[in-house]
Amino acid sequence: MVDAQAINDYLAKAAESLEGAESELANRRFNDGANRCYYACFQAAIAVLLAAGIQVRSPGGRWRHQTVHAQFVEQLINWRRRYPPSLRRVLTDNMTLRHEADYEIDLISEKHAARALRRSREFVTAIQREEDGSP
Repeated sequence: MVDAQAINDYLAKAAESLEGAESELANRRFNDGANRCYYACFQAAIAVLLAAGIQVRSPGGRWRHQTVHAQFVEQLINWRRRYPPSLRRVLTDNMTLRHEADYEIDLISEKHAARALRRSREFVTAIQREEDGSP
């Protein structure tokens, strides 16, 4: 059964995270921006997996990051072809950057944060369009 409220809630979270990423970059907080970019994509991926009827929660009810990444690519890009191959690496690339931002001593550069924001906009917009039925 598809939970329309959960789908809408995750899409709203994705939009909020994307807005947060834009704000963080505008204020030159590139580490925080990289974090929000990743979560915008992760939340959007959860929404679209739910919409497709794909349940990938762990037995404890949590969304495992690697499982969400793998199922998004395998089910929605490779198998069902709902999204273009250009989105294949967005989740993993943004997660790598988020890990650097959150756990490493080096700071995220403006260039890398801006690239993550472009990827995130493309990813979230593609999912929003698909869910809205827009071209």
